[in-house]
Amino acid sequence: MEGSAIAQFIPLILIFAIMYFLLIRPQQKKMKEHQQMVEALRRGDQVITQGGLIGKVVKVKDNNELDVEIADGVKVRVVQSTIAQVVSKTEPANS
Repeated sequence: MEGSAIAQFIPLILIFAIMYFLLIRPQQKKMKEHQQMVEALRRGDQVITQGGLIGKVVKVKDNNELDVEIADGVKVRVVQSTIAQVVSKTEPANS
């Protein structure tokens, strides 16, 4: 009787394991890479926001905000986590 009860749970355990390795784990990895990309933003980086705006980072603020210049003299405040992609990175200054 106990053997059949364990046998009933094996498919559920297998489904959870497959879901973990195919869905949950890759999503966590992608989130971690995005977080590292956002933390590495510097002034001068060319970025694309999730809204589709392309601009250049003018200033990185302390409270998870960026000033992004989207045209000559046009700056917008953007939340760091809404940066979708970094198009070109600036090289760090030589010390």
